[in-house]
Amino acid sequence: MDADEIAAGRARWQARYDAARKRDADFTTLSGMPVEPVYGPPEDTAYPGFERIGWPGEFPYTRGLYPTGYRGRTWTIRQFAGFGNARQTNERYKMILGAGGGGLSVAFDMPTLMGRDSDDPQSLGEVGHCGVAVDSAADMEVLFDGIDLAGVTTSMTISGPAVPVFCMYLVAAERQGADLSTLDGTLQTDIFKEYIAQKEWLFDPEPHLRLIGDLMEYCAREIPRYKPLSVSGYHIREAGSTAAQELAYTLADGFGYVELGLSRGLDVNTFAPGLSFFFDSHVDFFEEIAKFRAARRIWARWLRDVYGATSEKAQWLRFHTQTAGVSLTAQQPVNNVVRTAVEALAAVLGGTNSLHTNALDETLALPTDESAEIALRTQQVLMEETGVTNVADPLGGSWYVEALTDRIEAEAEEIFARIKQLGGEGPHTIGPMTSGILRGIEDGWFTGHIAESAFVYQQALEKGDKRIVGVNCHTGTVAKDLEILRISHEVELEQRRVLTERKSARDDAAVTAAVARMVEVARTGENMIPAMLDAVRAEATLGEICDALRAEWGVYREPARF
Repeated sequence: MDADEIAAGRARWQARYDAARKRDADFTTLSGMPVEPVYGPPEDTAYPGFERIGWPGEFPYTRGLYPTGYRGRTWTIRQFAGFGNARQTNERYKMILGAGGGGLSVAFDMPTLMGRDSDDPQSLGEVGHCGVAVDSAADMEVLFDGIDLAGVTTSMTISGPAVPVFCMYLVAAERQGADLSTLDGTLQTDIFKEYIAQKEWLFDPEPHLRLIGDLMEYCAREIPRYKPLSVSGYHIREAGSTAAQELAYTLADGFGYVELGLSRGLDVNTFAPGLSFFFDSHVDFFEEIAKFRAARRIWARWLRDVYGATSEKAQWLRFHTQTAGVSLTAQQPVNNVVRTAVEALAAVLGGTNSLHTNALDETLALPTDESAEIALRTQQVLMEETGVTNVADPLGGSWYVEALTDRIEAEAEEIFARIKQLGGEGPHTIGPMTSGILRGIEDGWFTGHIAESAFVYQQALEKGDKRIVGVNCHTGTVAKDLEILRISHEVELEQRRVLTERKSARDDAAVTAAVARMVEVARTGENMIPAMLDAVRAEATLGEICDALRAEWGVYREPARF
């Protein structure tokens, strides 16, 4: 790019920056030195390839979505939490919000994630252990008791039974008196990554996609600020993928959901802003920063050039980040505070929109109040003390970071091409990327490549080529065992008792009729969300709703592979 084009870009950025709202904050170094909101090539200097880097708030958004960076607003501190029953988790949420958290993120227990009630025989021993138990809208009311759902953005990390859980959230907000059309938050709903990595599905892919399509239509029409899909790379990375695989598989899944929306006749400029992303931030500092920068650039280009998005918001890749759970060690767990801080800093320098920091004890158990507070304070130290919010994309133009960004992008593009090849030449029911993803799931293509990457890394650890402090080097320690959070068996007994009471107090005939009506709608092309909402309002449980759909659609069984 020549000097005149660079100067014109800087002028465009300056105009947008001047017009944007900025925080009332001190944008100087610790020593009082003023710093510019963004840095670029010297004036009157050409910079080959600068169009791929650009300016913050301008296509291709390599340097961020907003001209102000974090001077406009900082990232949302959104701590992921859930354990025991709804009352216990409600107390943790109030602690997080009272300590400065900016949003909520709900972790559900395994029975809920699998669409089963707490009194289901398959739930035995799992209720409340890896998240909060939610059986009905009544639990959702307790979960958010005293928390204004119309005033707090809420993220829910659940995919298989995401739609009925979302309906319970809506009914809880309705019972608070909230105007549902104003709700803001994110539902994960990403079923592709379940088949690729996490394995928490209910049905075959097609019925799940039918539900997701209905949800996209409903939110676009009724709750425009709510994001019905958070496309997740986190679980793909935690399963053992490389950074480039995480990026490519996640964005490919996102392209699949874009194709799903287009196949429903939705306007990409209307529904694409409702897609968000969820990435892992691992411990290789510069690789993660490059991954985030490449993600924005790829998404913007594909949405504009492949899927025809013309609005800026439709081209924006907005993402939440969680520090890498898989990087935490049971050995010398206090070291996990350092790992989490480094990973959080990488996410921030990569321009994350919201962030969860893992607690030091999460490799052993759910976090205690103390470890959860340390995780929260880690973000606040980065935000308030380090100066990283003063300059947009401060590493932009670094030879290393730019080369790494280009390389990860190139690897991702190669993977996209292979996925599309898996889908064949067409015709495609939904779209070419979706066909490739479905074929890759069926053939075990994704899981095979992730397993190979995990195996290569494990070999490097065992040979000592890769090192983890406290595990295969620097193993001596004076640290003592941690006190960990333990979930009492009484939680399960109490949850089952309360569920029994609620079932006996409701109108069973109304529940049966509402669930039957929902199944009737499932046999048509009608949107299922209104009928499912009616079932939830009648206090149908999550298990009852999911069992009715399992009876209608069957249960997905992963093919055996050797």
